Amino acid sequence: MEERANAESKQYVVFKLGKEDYGLDIQKVTTIERMMPAARVPKTPDFIKGVINLRGEIIPVMDLRRKFGLPPVEETDETRIIILKFDDITFGIIVDEVDEVLDLTEESIENVSSFTNDLSMDYIYGVGKVDDRIVTLLNLEKLSDIGEEETEGE
Repeated sequence: MEERANAESKQYVVFKLGKEDYGLDIQKVTTIERMMPAARVPKTPDFIKGVINLRGEIIPVMDLRRKFGLPPVEETDETRIIILKFDDITFGIIVDEVDEVLDLTEESIENVSSFTNDLSMDYIYGVGKVDDRIVTLLNLEKLSDIGEEETEGE
């Protein structure tokens, strides 16, 4: 029974930006780290906070609030860097706090491409519905295209 349930659902790491819940496929999450100083890299988009040295590996870190056009907030004890890896790309995203790990079935995920053709929706894979909560699921492949859309017009 348990094995069948796992085949039908996927796990997502749920984090907060402000009052909104977002989710990432747990398979792409390497670690979740406390906030640490990042070294700024010249000529990078302003949403790139810089790079961190994590156990000898240099990892670029993206400020997700800035990437999504949200107002900046003070870092707190809850602020985290989620380290992600897929297709041999490793990068971190700064989030306000990590909330939980959630199991979502395909039936509980709504595709958002039917809602709008807005380009900012590229970052969104779908919306998960859990009880009375809505969790926006992020598309890591689009999110990791660091600077591509920002540099095209320059």
